Amino acid sequence: MPTTHIRLLLNGKKASNVDIRQSVMALREQGHTVDVRVSWESADMLRFISEAIADNVGRVVIGGGDGSLNEAVNAVMQQPQQDQKLEIAVLPLGTANDFATACGISNNIHSTLELAINGDSYPIDIIRANDNYFINAAVAGFGAQVTAETPTELKDFLGGGAYTLVGLAKALGFKPYQGSITTEKGTFNGDIVVGAICNNKQAGGGQMLAPNALIDDGLMDITLLKSFSTFDIPVVLDEIQAMSHQAKFCYHFQTRWLEIDFPITLPLNLDGEPYPTQKMRFEVLPKAIQFVLPPNCPCLEQSTQKSGI
Repeated sequence: MPTTHIRLLLNGKKASNVDIRQSVMALREQGHTVDVRVSWESADMLRFISEAIADNVGRVVIGGGDGSLNEAVNAVMQQPQQDQKLEIAVLPLGTANDFATACGISNNIHSTLELAINGDSYPIDIIRANDNYFINAAVAGFGAQVTAETPTELKDFLGGGAYTLVGLAKALGFKPYQGSITTEKGTFNGDIVVGAICNNKQAGGGQMLAPNALIDDGLMDITLLKSFSTFDIPVVLDEIQAMSHQAKFCYHFQTRWLEIDFPITLPLNLDGEPYPTQKMRFEVLPKAIQFVLPPNCPCLEQSTQKSGI
């Protein structure tokens, strides 16, 4: 087996994890070179990525959650274009790990580090949001405020649509956000309760926002929930399950770009990180980064074609 050189960029909160230390030592004993860098603050990620490129390290492993992965993607995209082929792997150590989970990446530390060393990398899409980037999903509206507050009972009641209607009981007491949303398909003006702009399938700790999304198809999957009354709830729930392009309240579609324009600041998060804004343009950057993924990853177009999905 050829010696492999990777660099593990570890969230500082996880530095004392005994399993990580043991797995790194085991890989070193096998002849692999595994450097470890531990972050103290968000600015460290840009420095670590720049140093890895300068040191000719071809593959970095992000040890953290979706937030750490978001920092890494933004750091890579700030590098000169010729350096954006740095391969990224993830060791999921966060609370939700939505991107890794949707991609079929295990949370077993040793097997995931072995994948990071031996696995193949694939070119995948990311989404640019003004001057920022995200890899998984952006959530706008009141859903961006209460992602962690949804009662378990409500999630159980709503099933797969729980996050789309996150905090439904609270939503009925919230004033919808009025503004415009423009895509290549046209412009919508009206009241929006929540919107999701997805590169991958899930967000919010396992809620399937876009079950048909793929991370290498050059498209983002959009879910929009318009204002509704208590009398409309049965229809809304049916529309969420149907995932239809033709709907009265909750509809889904794909696009290469999307612009939002709201007269007041709209709560928004990118991969769970808050970015409140009034105006933003979202644009897919097709196959912009190289990402290490397991064989037959369900989020790749080629994998779904092979399986006949």
